Amino acid sequence: MLVHRRTADLLDWRNAIPSGTPIAFVPTMGYLHDGHLSLLSEARRRAGTDGQVVLSIFVNPTQFGPNEDLDRYPRDEAGDLAKAASCGVDLAFCPSHPRELYPGTPAGTSSGADAAANTGATWVNVEGLDAHLCGRSRPGHFRGVCTVVCKLLGLVRPDVSLFGEKDFQQLAILRRMHADLFLPGTIVGMPIVREHDGLAMSSRNANLDPVARVAALAIPRFLAEVRRRFAAGERASAALVDGAAAALAPGRVDYVEVVDAASLQPVEAITGPTLCAVAVHFGGVRLIDNTVLLP
Repeated sequence: MLVHRRTADLLDWRNAIPSGTPIAFVPTMGYLHDGHLSLLSEARRRAGTDGQVVLSIFVNPTQFGPNEDLDRYPRDEAGDLAKAASCGVDLAFCPSHPRELYPGTPAGTSSGADAAANTGATWVNVEGLDAHLCGRSRPGHFRGVCTVVCKLLGLVRPDVSLFGEKDFQQLAILRRMHADLFLPGTIVGMPIVREHDGLAMSSRNANLDPVARVAALAIPRFLAEVRRRFAAGERASAALVDGAAAALAPGRVDYVEVVDAASLQPVEAITGPTLCAVAVHFGGVRLIDNTVLLP
């Protein structure tokens, strides 16, 4: 497995790939878990024996707000590279500094909050789909996500890029960006991978202390109750999520929303594919999860 740390080296590698070679791409912020590995395994399958699988590991400073967990985000590059190699990854792109992806970043800028404030003048912003859910509580987050993913897609020029459905809003926004900007390849969403007890896998789970880890199981229990109510015939959004605050205690609820699965706009009653999404803080760690309801 090759490891490149400079965009120039990545471009040289990409330009040397023979035309027609399938390329599958999985962009991540690292600290890989089984959810990421499911993406890499699917990427390997889609690329085939003659194709190339590319992984990127980059904790992107522009998608973190000033009071968020950029500096606390878990990192384990050595472990990540070992897992990537075991999945058959051909190339791992691990930028040595934010300026590799944001050339406007001053050379002396750290990789922390200062880097997010000094990243150049070019941004990619998808309007409308970020009005609710994480977009409302994390202003600027999806601008950072879209900008870095757009850059990575331009560098790698993949035939297929894979993302997890746990970040449902992110996936919807990236699909819109991809279509609107005529970017290469296709975007594929992959199902949520869960721990044995139902908690959605997330790199941030590593920051949960034992008490918060147990408390966080309130999220999958709550979503299971929403599905139970829906299966019993309930279609009113308010009734489906009634009692959410109590059910998610002792977590601090950021949002519990029921939105149209395509437009991500709130709905009062379910008539088509619908997303119930939550964001809850446990022990200072913000966790997201969702379930799709299909009438």
